[in-house]
Amino acid sequence: MRTLITGGIVVSMDPAVGDLARGDVLIEDGVIVEVAARVDAPDAEVIDATGTIVLPGFVDNHRHSWQTAFRGAGADWTFPEWAAAMHGTVKPHYEPEDVYAGTLLGRLEALHSGVTTMLDWYHVAGSHAHEDAAVAALRDAPGRSIFCLGAGWGTPDPVDADLRRVRAELPGDGLVTMAVGLRGPEDTGMAMLARELELAAELGLRTSLHIASDGTRRPIADLREHNLLRDTTTYVHATGITDEELRMLADADASVSISPDVELKMGFGSPMTGRALAAGLRPTLSVDDVPSVAGDMFSTMRTAFAVQRGLDGGLRSRDLLEFTTVDAARSCGLGERAGSLTPGKDADLILLRADDLTVFPVTDPVATVVSAGHPGLVDTVLVAGRVVKRDGVLVDVDLAALRTRLLESRDRIAKAAGVPLDGTWRPRGDQDR
Repeated sequence: MRTLITGGIVVSMDPAVGDLARGDVLIEDGVIVEVAARVDAPDAEVIDATGTIVLPGFVDNHRHSWQTAFRGAGADWTFPEWAAAMHGTVKPHYEPEDVYAGTLLGRLEALHSGVTTMLDWYHVAGSHAHEDAAVAALRDAPGRSIFCLGAGWGTPDPVDADLRRVRAELPGDGLVTMAVGLRGPEDTGMAMLARELELAAELGLRTSLHIASDGTRRPIADLREHNLLRDTTTYVHATGITDEELRMLADADASVSISPDVELKMGFGSPMTGRALAAGLRPTLSVDDVPSVAGDMFSTMRTAFAVQRGLDGGLRSRDLLEFTTVDAARSCGLGERAGSLTPGKDADLILLRADDLTVFPVTDPVATVVSAGHPGLVDTVLVAGRVVKRDGVLVDVDLAALRTRLLESRDRIAKAAGVPLDGTWRPRGDQDR
């Protein structure tokens, strides 16, 4: 149970370990035990990392993978159109099998592109069978996943029983764990939000909450007034939030998840990356949904980087890589287990081809990953020391069968919902989300 990754360019994301122009990583029983220029381990299985960049796997702390079947359908949609399409039109036709297929393919896609940890923000609602299908899909994908159970938008009913039921199935000691997807006070009121936060604390679960402002509201200030800001909550998007409110989040030691591609394309406004940093927050990055944007963290980092540099010239490449590794792992409560190549942490790591013509020659590995990286570079992926992708191919995954299942799911839902799949679908954007 010893594995030696040898001869790669090591980007540890741990200041105490540093970066190595040529380094080795020794893994024992799924845990990193040594990172050094040379490691002597004659009894270990060897993974030759020559010609690769070795770095911690990416962490995406906000993605709705149940929507995978409609990849690309919403590239031209505004936010109201997306809400009308995904929540108002197709979601009512989702069966548990559809949730399973979309979640599994979505999680495998993320893994394929180097996302070793992903928080799956579930808000399909439906039934216990739908929830169980999502959990089963995450368990069938060999990644580290967090099932973030949220009620459907606009659902006013208490979710106590659902949270307790699923929590009993996900005690927190495996690769698939649990979080709570909070509904905003605009959906349920402050009293219900307080109740959900109290239950999450009772169950020992972190929480995630979509939040934004159109400039006329002060949602973070309202939450603080009701004593509802928590250091265990990740606030998603936070577009339109004032600098004062961002400082409130920093004072509460909360996290912010920014989805730059979705926020820009759907009309949310500029991503809050630079303003969050200025307020004392460490931003994290997430994909959000693949009907609208690409599902890899390379694209996400590049958009966030370019936008902020265009605004004020701020940020450096390493900032972006920190947002998607150590900072994101911390936001998921996994700072002691993931996010860096640190002895004692779980061996969640990826090997990127450094000899690929799109990145060769690699002069600065961090800058190369952020400015020119793409999923095609992901050669090898390990989760808890287990190789789940080797030589560019996911291990023990029947992709042909899974592709067939997803296409059948998409076509059935589209037919039931009466929507075309020829690129002409333009949903009405006047429905409540």
